Amino acid sequence: MLTSLDRLLFVRGVPIFKELRDDFLVRLASVMDELSFPANYTIFMEGQEGRSLYIVVSGRVRVHIGDRELAQLGKGKCFGEMSLFDAEPRSATVSTLEPCECLVLTQQQLYDAIDETPGIAINIIRLLSRRTRELNQKLNAAEAAKKGLRGVDLS
Repeated sequence: MLTSLDRLLFVRGVPIFKELRDDFLVRLASVMDELSFPANYTIFMEGQEGRSLYIVVSGRVRVHIGDRELAQLGKGKCFGEMSLFDAEPRSATVSTLEPCECLVLTQQQLYDAIDETPGIAINIIRLLSRRTRELNQKLNAAEAAKKGLRGVDLS
């Protein structure tokens, strides 16, 4: 379990919260729940309804669709943020690779926070945009590699 000070210091280092005032971060950190997950545990599955953002405090998680891995996330990384803003089901499954501690922020907690400090919405939009760009780059690289292999005579 994190102390109140440890929570504040940890949340301050998470990219989507970096530009927020300390008084806001104290409030935000105090309302987050801390959850522990064992290794090889499915935190949520693709298609499930979700209304929470998770931040990895320790351990690593795997974001995947079926057997296709999209990302591995470690300390200070967050996941599940898309479900906070739309009514769509989870877009991927997240499973632990090792024992994990996570902080959890619910949709209602976030909406209350955005009402108080609209800057958090801008930070989350930046995070979503960055993740979309990274995924596009991975897809483009995979497609280019696939086309490159087709043109090579392996006989």
